[in-house]
Amino acid sequence: MLNPAASPAAASSGAAAEERVHAAIRQAIVDHRLTPGTKLKEVALAELFRVSRATVRGALARLAHAHLVELRRNRGAIIPTPSAAESREVFEARRAIECAIAAKVAAGAPRKDVAALREWVASEAAAYARGDDRGGLRLSIEFHRRLAGMAANAVLARFLDEIVFRTPLIALTHRGHAPSSCGVDDHLALVDAIAAHDPDRAVEVMRAHVDNLERELNLHRPEPPKTLAEVFAQPA
Repeated sequence: MLNPAASPAAASSGAAAEERVHAAIRQAIVDHRLTPGTKLKEVALAELFRVSRATVRGALARLAHAHLVELRRNRGAIIPTPSAAESREVFEARRAIECAIAAKVAAGAPRKDVAALREWVASEAAAYARGDDRGGLRLSIEFHRRLAGMAANAVLARFLDEIVFRTPLIALTHRGHAPSSCGVDDHLALVDAIAAHDPDRAVEVMRAHVDNLERELNLHRPEPPKTLAEVFAQPA
């Protein structure tokens, strides 16, 4: 007799459940409802989402692969606290990837893509204008993801996906809250460069945009000592 759990339908259902848990946790990170240092307990999550612990483990493993969750031996999962050095590396990678995306899109974006980007930025601006910072940030992140999709390079889009979802954790760790906006004016300037099919200008705007986001977090200040040993090992 075939094992129902091994049937294609069951496998599909299991994958859908894992994706639901994965997406919910990732969105909670983006929305700043899950902050650095928060513990993610398998049992509690399994009960909350009404899924098996194996499903939760699968979702957490995927999130750990994307550096959105840290898995600790015998201590479970936790939302990571990115160091300043790690955060600088993320922004360095983000700058390179997003400038490459901006150049590719600006080189040949059709009118319909430009119109879609303008409409998206308008929605983003409207969210911030009505005081919906969480919704505005969500739309801002999606703007970058949509731009990556228009570049027609799956590798760049995949790398961008990981990096852009790590940015909220960096903001919460080093600033204590998210930026008031991702930079709607920058997004508009970028769309203008894309509409003009000006890759050089698009790269210039994107680089300045990412630089501004990094500068707001003040990642280049010295990190404070973490232990007494580090304190007293330093010269007076």
